[in-house]
Amino acid sequence: MRYSTTAHFDREFKKFSEEIRVAFRKQVQFLLGDIRHPSLRSKKYDEANGVWQARITGNVRLFFRIEGDVYRLLNIRRHTD
Repeated sequence: MRYSTTAHFDREFKKFSEEIRVAFRKQVQFLLGDIRHPSLRSKKYDEANGVWQARITGNVRLFFRIEGDVYRLLNIRRHTD
C-alpha cells in the first residue's frame, strides 16, 4: 500500500505542530503496514462514502478512503467528544 493526499489534507496538515507531524509520520507507517495496527484504532467513519478514521494522537484523527492500493488522505483534524 501507499498513500496520497488531497489539497484539503495538505492545508490542514500545515496547521499542526511539529510534534503532531512526527506522530503522523509514525502512524502512517503503521497504516501502510497494517490497517488493523492497535494504535491506529482504524474504523469506518462514513460507510456510505467509504471514509475511514484512524488515530494519530489522543485527540487528532486522520480521515481517508481506500482506493485500490492507495490510502487517499482526505483530512486531519482535532477530535472532539
